Amino acid sequence: MKKRILAGILCGAVVLSLVGCGSKDKESTSALGTSATQAAASDTTADNSASDAASDTTATETAAPVADYSDDENINQYSAFAVRSESLHDGHWDDENSNAGSNKSLSPDLSWDPVEGASCYVVYMVDVSANYFLHWKQDNITEPKVAEGFSDRRHYVGPYPPKGSTHNYVVYVIALKNPVEKIQGSLRDGCPQIGDFIKALDTDKDGNTGNILGAGKISGLFKDNV
Repeated sequence: MKKRILAGILCGAVVLSLVGCGSKDKESTSALGTSATQAAASDTTADNSASDAASDTTATETAAPVADYSDDENINQYSAFAVRSESLHDGHWDDENSNAGSNKSLSPDLSWDPVEGASCYVVYMVDVSANYFLHWKQDNITEPKVAEGFSDRRHYVGPYPPKGSTHNYVVYVIALKNPVEKIQGSLRDGCPQIGDFIKALDTDKDGNTGNILGAGKISGLFKDNV
């Protein structure tokens, strides 16, 4: 009888031990499963963050301004660069830039990124609404910018369209490897051959060709309300 009771106690202890082990195994398995799930979630979050960062980089790179003058036969054969001006507001040149009424006829400010290898720049402004009437011609600009009022009246005359009319004025900036002998065109005169004037800059003062390294442009309207 005592032997049966002892055997029963031992058997019960074994069962309890096995149950306990199983419980611990389940807890371990559960803990491992939770850790794996958390690790996977962490990896997914990291992947998403990396993807978002890549998207942000792509968006930033895509947003960078790129000059495209393929529609302008006067300069479309040259490397393009963007030209900026603080004299333009809502697509119109400031009154101070015009020669209408009592305005000051100040040449607009311009800026652009330096062109590698360029020693100087040439600027032309033409009224494309009036037979490419020449308003600005300036050579030997050595910095990639000009301040407002940079050019005197020998080189610049501001817009003055007929009263009440709106004209479009295009500024060309040409980057040159070397200076040229002279730039063509007469101020206050129509020059529909502006493309030829620009092409002539491709030969420097010593007769070397391949002188144009790039070209840029900016345009704006002006209306004479005086």
